[in-house]
Amino acid sequence: MSMRGTDAPAAAVTPSPNPLAVTTERLQRLVPAGRPEIVAPIAESFDRLALRYDITTRLRLCHFLAQAAHESDGFRTLAEYGGPTYFRRYDGRRDLGNTMPGDGARYHGRGIFQLTGRFNYRRFGALIGIDLEADPDRAMEPAISLSIAFAYWREREINVAADSDDVARVTKLINGGRNGLADRTRLLAVAKEIWV
Repeated sequence: MSMRGTDAPAAAVTPSPNPLAVTTERLQRLVPAGRPEIVAPIAESFDRLALRYDITTRLRLCHFLAQAAHESDGFRTLAEYGGPTYFRRYDGRRDLGNTMPGDGARYHGRGIFQLTGRFNYRRFGALIGIDLEADPDRAMEPAISLSIAFAYWREREINVAADSDDVARVTKLINGGRNGLADRTRLLAVAKEIWV
């Protein structure tokens, strides 16, 4: 094939960015005070895991991230605030599987959805293939924390509430009540401005 008459370089085709891609920059727009050591690994793993867990629509993505941002105090922590005295409130909570002395402190909230209770550490550790019951601090590793959150989201069938854009129902499925609903609603509105 002759290339005569085609001296002009071919125009580079720039792929259009995925409007639902989760990047460090977009997460920082959602939560400007988020800690880079939490935000960057979450952004790095998010899109791959989102496909696996069917978080593939704008509403699902925005609801997921709004809840995660609230539960992690704006991606500033992956551990529940408090100390041994505060965590005693979880001791003896059979609904959480806390049957041994000290389980409240050992299995306090960790991760972007604040996984709490021996039963949940066992259950979601098994779902992602990591023995979180034996090593609960692993739930604070950002990538593991994200995997736990996706498994939790799927297990609780939260996509249904997200598809209905029902922030109160999503909050109840994540937190068990309406705790922080105003902040979660605010974060959802911000997310919807970023992921369009």
